[in-house]
Amino acid sequence: MNKVYTCFQGGKHKVLTMSYDDGKQEDRRLLTIFNEFGIKGTFHLNFGLMDQPERIKKEEINKIYQGHEVAAHTFTHPTISRCPSTMIIEQIYEDRKGLESLVEYPVRGLSYPNGSYDKRIKEILPGLGIRYSRIVGNSDDFNLPTDFYEWKATCHHNHDLLKLGEEFVSLSKKQYLYMMYVWGHSYEFTNHNNWEVIEEFCKLVGHRDDIWYATNIEIVDYLEAAERLQFTAKGNLVYNPSATSVWLSVNDATAVEIKAGQTVRLWEEWEENF
Repeated sequence: MNKVYTCFQGGKHKVLTMSYDDGKQEDRRLLTIFNEFGIKGTFHLNFGLMDQPERIKKEEINKIYQGHEVAAHTFTHPTISRCPSTMIIEQIYEDRKGLESLVEYPVRGLSYPNGSYDKRIKEILPGLGIRYSRIVGNSDDFNLPTDFYEWKATCHHNHDLLKLGEEFVSLSKKQYLYMMYVWGHSYEFTNHNNWEVIEEFCKLVGHRDDIWYATNIEIVDYLEAAERLQFTAKGNLVYNPSATSVWLSVNDATAVEIKAGQTVRLWEEWEENF
């Protein structure tokens, strides 16, 4: 019997994603570092607070975050688990509408302000067009999330970042999929005078052939597309109904790209006799 594995984009088995909140001026320096090393990030912004001098202005958002993801963080950053449901809906929806007017694409991600969430909030999010939301804390592992509305990162950048980064780049067993997810606030590097930490990390993990560099929503969309693949009963034919390519490996061979709308033969039927 043949063995079919889902791979990440480009046939890779590791993905790195970064997640930073609040849209403070320090994002400029952080983005320069990310861009230098080919790393992608998701930036969770508060549309209602952008007039504050320490935050990046509205008219600059689209250009500065080009090539990365802009996602929601509520309109004015309240501790939403203490808020009535009507206010939670307003905070998220108005933030989405404001951010979308700047970046001109659907904003579908969220990070909970102050790490505040509960079952009620999670149930509200799909109806507001939110596809995932990050919580605070450190998982200290490289596993894929089981609940995208309770998405815990591998680590905050002040928690064993270089140690975990070295472990991540050394992972070589391709029978698994690995994800390293780093979160924080860019102004913390200024507050702690430790910009060298993120610079060293990005130098360590950047521009590697075995890592896919993705935003949060790109990971969500890709895994959703992989889940939607349609296989024949024998498994030798696969149809991709999604709008994005998905990569599969068969018996640990080089991964095959299943393009959008394409049906691909993974192996010939006669091969099953050998």
